[in-house]
Amino acid sequence: MTIKIRKAVFPVGGLGTRFLPATKAMPKEMLPVVDKPLIHYAMEEAKAAGCEHFIFVTSRGKTALEDHFDRHFELEETLSRRGKTAELEALRAWQPGLGQVSYVRQPEALGLGHAVLCAKELVGDEPFAVILPDDLVLAQKPCLAQMAEAYAGVGGNMFAVMDVPREHTQRYGILSPGKVDGRLTEVKGLVEKPKPEVAPSTLSVIGRYILSPKVFAKLESQERGAGGEIQLTDSLAKMIGEVPFNGFSFEGTRFDCGDKVGFLEANIAFALARPDIGPKLAPYIAKTAAGL
Repeated sequence: MTIKIRKAVFPVGGLGTRFLPATKAMPKEMLPVVDKPLIHYAMEEAKAAGCEHFIFVTSRGKTALEDHFDRHFELEETLSRRGKTAELEALRAWQPGLGQVSYVRQPEALGLGHAVLCAKELVGDEPFAVILPDDLVLAQKPCLAQMAEAYAGVGGNMFAVMDVPREHTQRYGILSPGKVDGRLTEVKGLVEKPKPEVAPSTLSVIGRYILSPKVFAKLESQERGAGGEIQLTDSLAKMIGEVPFNGFSFEGTRFDCGDKVGFLEANIAFALARPDIGPKLAPYIAKTAAGL
């Protein structure tokens, strides 16, 4: 079986209230980790997995996202005039090609499932990826690329999973696991934020999905769930037994950049992993840690 994932959906309509006042006039997805915004890492990860069409589900106040992936002729001219050839080539290297980026507005904040449903007409009838930029993964091979490779052999629905401490199960969607095959764990059930004493496992869902287009029919017919929102996990749970369904235990370290501490940890980890920054930063971190 060969299945190519051509389209990636980025649900980026949230307000980012946990990062106020920084996000009052700037989308939270534009918060930088070292020298690239979160959404830039998400786009790079989708490209590395073979995606060719990038669909942003936005809302009011998100024009900075569109500007980031657009041409900036004045900047390019300035770099060219000043002889900054390397910077100019680097800028052009990551900009999307003609017709590769689409934007659709989410008129109301009605949950992740609703945001994914907004992309239905752009996705069409093919498997697609969903990336939540708040979840940043530091890995040798990007997380979605790992998933796409595994997905080609199984199809259906897949999401990235990781073990969490049992006392943290109330923060996540948790799997009821079936058989395990390498990094794949069969999904027998999904429980949203269970209490530790009743959680069926400690395998939690993080913000990387590869989904069958059949999910749209479930989302369209779904009533609002927790918080009055259309929950993606509710629709996925209804598909168990209808299509192959697996959790994928990825290689790498995940950072929750929707949380201030997680965001700071990501900045440190990604900076230390950079050969141009890490050796300069590591002594300062060691010195500071020694003084605590």
